[in-house]
Amino acid sequence: MSDDTTNSKDTQIPTNLRLLMILEEVVRLGVAVKPTDLIESMGLPKPTIHRLLQTAEAEGFLQRDLDGRAYGPGDRLRSLAVNTMSSERIRTARLAIMKGVAEKIGETCNLATPDREGMTYLDRVETQWPLRIQLPRGTQVPFHCTASGKLYLSSLRSTTLIGVLSAKPLERHTEHTITSPEKLRDELDKTRERGYSIDDEEFMIGMVAVGVPILDPQGRLLATLSTHAPVMRCSLEQIIEFVDPLKEAAIKLADLNKLQ
Repeated sequence: MSDDTTNSKDTQIPTNLRLLMILEEVVRLGVAVKPTDLIESMGLPKPTIHRLLQTAEAEGFLQRDLDGRAYGPGDRLRSLAVNTMSSERIRTARLAIMKGVAEKIGETCNLATPDREGMTYLDRVETQWPLRIQLPRGTQVPFHCTASGKLYLSSLRSTTLIGVLSAKPLERHTEHTITSPEKLRDELDKTRERGYSIDDEEFMIGMVAVGVPILDPQGRLLATLSTHAPVMRCSLEQIIEFVDPLKEAAIKLADLNKLQ
């Protein structure tokens, strides 16, 4: 008998929806998922689950985790998420929210999402000041020395964070860059406790930044909203004063995402 008919629950899921539902489950759980987890939650036979996972991996929608057994989002699934968030209708509303907070604080605002090697700027609204720091849409910045990146790192599970920080040496970008994994973990603990992150000239000399999280309905980090400015115009202490309006805008952006 075919493995597609060996489980009564299996027959309740149309064949053309099974792969989509597996991708949905991987994204919903938010962690690397093992085949056994999917067998239990979806009720599909083991051979079916393995076949679908192999297909998703081969096509780039999923990729193996470091342990070689679990699966997480691949490049094509992440691109799909970014392109969905960038749809014209959603982007128009999102930019209106970002423009509102940028005008309120008087500095550039950035929306960034995590990628494999760093944070990618999905959208930005520029300040009206002639002196500005150019980091256009699509720019990718490091995790360990930027406000958006440190905010993302602070959201990771301890075991995942250790794996990320030990994968390769932390590159020094300025004299203020934290290159010690132990010191960075201490900074991430502070970030987690206060609910926002800072960049004190760690990525670029003469630039400070602050970032807040945009959360999904499960309370997980979906994206980050941040602002940066040259220190000759705005000190670290001054830019931290923008946290409250940034958080207000982040809530609006999260609500917008629920309406997609």
